[in-house]
Amino acid sequence: ALHEGHIVSAQELTVLLQPVFTQNSRNLILFLQDTLSIDDFTYHGESYGNKNPFQNQVNKLSINLLQEILQSSPSSLVLPAVDCEATRYLLRFLQESRDWKLTNITNLDVSQLEVNTSKPNFLVVQLQPLISGLNDISTEEAIAENDKIIGRLTMDLQERGINFSVIYTAVRPSRISRRTDVVGELRRQLMATEEEDSLSYAPLNVTTGNDTCILFYASNFSLKANRSVFIDLTNATFVTQDVDISSSACSDFNTTLSLKYTKPVNGISSLEIRFLMTNGFYSVSARNWSTLDSVEIVQDGEKFAKFNVSVISAPAEYSFHCQLVGTSNLHPARLVPSNNEAKNWEVFISRLQIQGFNIENNQFSYASDCTGFFTPGIWMGLVTSVVLLWILAYGIHMIMQLTTNSRFDDPKGPALSIPQTE
Repeated sequence: ALHEGHIVSAQELTVLLQPVFTQNSRNLILFLQDTLSIDDFTYHGESYGNKNPFQNQVNKLSINLLQEILQSSPSSLVLPAVDCEATRYLLRFLQESRDWKLTNITNLDVSQLEVNTSKPNFLVVQLQPLISGLNDISTEEAIAENDKIIGRLTMDLQERGINFSVIYTAVRPSRISRRTDVVGELRRQLMATEEEDSLSYAPLNVTTGNDTCILFYASNFSLKANRSVFIDLTNATFVTQDVDISSSACSDFNTTLSLKYTKPVNGISSLEIRFLMTNGFYSVSARNWSTLDSVEIVQDGEKFAKFNVSVISAPAEYSFHCQLVGTSNLHPARLVPSNNEAKNWEVFISRLQIQGFNIENNQFSYASDCTGFFTPGIWMGLVTSVVLLWILAYGIHMIMQLTTNSRFDDPKGPALSIPQTE
């Protein structure tokens, strides 16, 4: 029994999961989403009536259990949750706990899935992200689509007579819950200060010898080919690290980060993404700057797409950070297609941080952000303030130009006559 608002640590989660490995079921399915919280079940499950996105049996049981707990509570409560660090540790722990046959399912097509029941199977299903710049769908629709995927896979295994256990979790929470360690404090807390960890998982690093020469991180790394085939590379790059970086190259002046993926989705046998960076001296600023010059995508070793990059640069001693990077015109840092093949690709990278030079202690240096000081909001405020100040100054100037008459009528005396010459 866990008390209200308890945060389950990695050690506690290990103990709680022990029954999963001792029961008759020798098959484990891990449904891994980019973001998920308990609030997603209670909020979306109750607020949308007939449009409830949770329809499969696994999620319905979870919602019914949560609703029973909430209804039986005499007052509002904060349900127990799992620490972010524990969920990041979960995948590695499950892989090491037994002699599993690991199968990564990234194309979301379970019709051709083969399960050998002669040995324990560990299926990692990477669901589509809830928030992506490549999808014009709402969060509820994304949840409903993932719910259908969970339902199809579990129903297919049930029809085959295969026993299995299911874990549904995510890399990080979808929203920040109120903190329980400051309930006793009387001072008010700003929710804006309750930010999640800066990095949800460790960045990808490329080493030469004992030194790290490239660091790369993104909270969402997705592509779309031909406006139809969606490819989410986030988990393969940072969580499972099912990516080949052996072709990456480092030097003092040129650095190339090469990411090679094998069968990321059906129809694509291989995919390579290259980030080409240079380090050069600029006489205007009298210092070295590192720039990301271009991004290249090679599909199946034949189709070559190249993108020119805008405004991705930083002092050579710094790393570069940007909240949104991609092919959309709305992104602060944009990837501009350089050839016809590049027009068939859409790229979306959120919370990008990259460094290809002068890395110390295997950590990112101070980040130079793509957002300048004068943001659109600041410019709008300044322009509005200038207009209002101009109106105020004009009004004061007009008031100061007003003059009074030199002579006035006396109601008790004769009428005042003013010659026209005056």
